[in-house]
Amino acid sequence: MLSFAAYDTTNHYDELIGEDGRPRPQARLLVETLEALSGAELLARQGAAVRLFQRMGISFAVYGDDRGADRIFPFDIVPRIVAAAEWNWIERGLIQRVRALNRFIADTYHEQRAVRDGVVPAELVQTASSFRRQCIGLEPPAGVWCHVTGTDLVRDRDGQIYVLEDNLRCPSGVSYVLQNRRAMKRSFPRLFESVAVRPVEDYPSRLLQVLESVAPPNVRAPTVVVLTPGVFNSAYYEHSFLAQQMGVELVEGRDLVVRDGLVWMRTTSGFERVDVIYRRIDDDFLDPEAFRADSLLGVPGLVEVYRQGGVALANAPGTGIADDKVLYPFVPDLVRYYLGEPALIPNVPTYVCQRDADRRFVLENLDQLVVKAADESGGYGMLIGPHASDDDRREFARRITEHPRKYIAQPTLALSRVPTLIDGELQGRHVDLRPYILCGRDLFFVLPGGLTRVALRKGSLVVNSSQGGGSKDTWVIADAS
Repeated sequence: MLSFAAYDTTNHYDELIGEDGRPRPQARLLVETLEALSGAELLARQGAAVRLFQRMGISFAVYGDDRGADRIFPFDIVPRIVAAAEWNWIERGLIQRVRALNRFIADTYHEQRAVRDGVVPAELVQTASSFRRQCIGLEPPAGVWCHVTGTDLVRDRDGQIYVLEDNLRCPSGVSYVLQNRRAMKRSFPRLFESVAVRPVEDYPSRLLQVLESVAPPNVRAPTVVVLTPGVFNSAYYEHSFLAQQMGVELVEGRDLVVRDGLVWMRTTSGFERVDVIYRRIDDDFLDPEAFRADSLLGVPGLVEVYRQGGVALANAPGTGIADDKVLYPFVPDLVRYYLGEPALIPNVPTYVCQRDADRRFVLENLDQLVVKAADESGGYGMLIGPHASDDDRREFARRITEHPRKYIAQPTLALSRVPTLIDGELQGRHVDLRPYILCGRDLFFVLPGGLTRVALRKGSLVVNSSQGGGSKDTWVIADAS
């Protein structure tokens, strides 16, 4: 039988097992269930789940990986569990943050009050690669800029949860949340009957509700589509999955055309008007007339139709200004500035290399810090100082000195861990959590749980799927009240 008797929680916060070696209250039934199994049986259940993913084509492409679109997103069968009270706090904090970020984006492309009042340095806004001058003066439907946000959370050794970063452009991963849940229900059907796990299956209908809520006025039954760059995009599986789950068309740029001030979709029976586009294409490639002229992925004239109110885009162009890593340290100040209240979930302390004092500190302490490139994602352009070679640290020192605006640094947190099935036994592996927040006309929805990403290599702090990380199901326990 499996046993947690030798499971090591030394110097780390474990999401399921307390420092005394006992299961946390919300994880007691799960741990008892696991301990009633043999290692071989748990391996067999995990193998069945992986085969299910393969049969269903639940893949994740990694650029440069020879397996291409056939790569299965690694899945671990031991879930993470979040207690009801803690989740209620997280949910309030996430909604608060998205409300403030929406206000910040609108302000940035209009009055720029936060800049004028010194809440955010003007230089950092004006030099952000994600700032889109084409969006100045835009008025998105219902005033909503970020309809879908994925906010990465981490827990440090002392149990405190922090916001690690915000993802407002095209946050990925929610399809794996839904598929992980399906796999877990097949693997532990009786346990699901005993533990009040909050459901996640209604995410596609909630997303469709949000998209329809921002349709142009006087459209009674809006036509919604998902716009994808195509099959070679790393998240293509997710694009097709969400379109299928919402019951809407998955389209590429060549399927859409702008005529008479509106957007139309080519169909076998002629052109059909499109009212809302959930676009999974970066700003640069969305419209060659507005952004990159050499883009073959977007729709010429789309942004002008949007500007005139003939179509809704989610997320709105220009939202990336709010997830520029160099502006991230100012989000708690923006929460207080726009909402008049302190941020509920704290940020990870962050050094902005553009500031002289911060840069000196970073250069003197590279062996203790995590350095991130401001315009990179997916774990690219990152240095984890304590694990880096001297050559790598020297190379990053050179980059920071030459281009300080491009880098931030944060202390190396001892990310919390979750028991993970490795070589037939349960070993602690570091995790983060990406909850998804939907924002529409007069409505918010936070998916209970989100994507728990897990660093599968022992001791690794890099959980990104594009860097070899895997995922777990996340169980939010329902409030007893």
